[in-house]
Amino acid sequence: MWRLFEPVDLAEAAAALLGRPNVAPVTVVRYDEHWPQAFAELQALIVAALGPLALAVEHVGSTAVPGLAAKPVIDVDLTVPDSADESAYVPALEAAGFELRRREPEWEEHRLLTLRHPRANLHVWSPGALEPRRHQVFRDWLRSHDGDRQAYAALKADLGTRGFVDGNDYNNHKAEFVYDVYERIFAADPEHEHTPHPRP
Repeated sequence: MWRLFEPVDLAEAAAALLGRPNVAPVTVVRYDEHWPQAFAELQALIVAALGPLALAVEHVGSTAVPGLAAKPVIDVDLTVPDSADESAYVPALEAAGFELRRREPEWEEHRLLTLRHPRANLHVWSPGALEPRRHQVFRDWLRSHDGDRQAYAALKADLGTRGFVDGNDYNNHKAEFVYDVYERIFAADPEHEHTPHPRP
């Protein structure tokens, strides 16, 4: 699951956006104990909309890590039989209140839909996609490694004061830390051989 360190190309990310950009300051808040319940409600909404097409629904991102500061947006990874086949699932999700915001076929046929209440990012993937597996191992590592969780919280709190209005720009400023954590994750995994690849 390892991949080379590479920040997001902001121009490419902008080109994948559908509709007008959401220009608002990135805010980072303290962990909210209601976030797991918000995810449970989202999961129920998604499953009700898609039925058996919802192969997996996972709570990922910082709101899935107890005690971690985060943007107040629930990140969800949804696996469907074919994320490129938008006609199979997008209309049902739109009827449930979601809005298709990104189409990124070059990135494992990723699609992003958003919801306003509760605020959520729904990342849609096909079976076998690597990115949702990365999300899960990163989440699980932070849940069990206090030092990295606290360092990540401090970084995010600092970045939250800098007035970012582009979420991808904000993510790029976290990218070095995130990459270094992934290096530790892969190096510590006895099931996968891993040669360290320090970032440039």
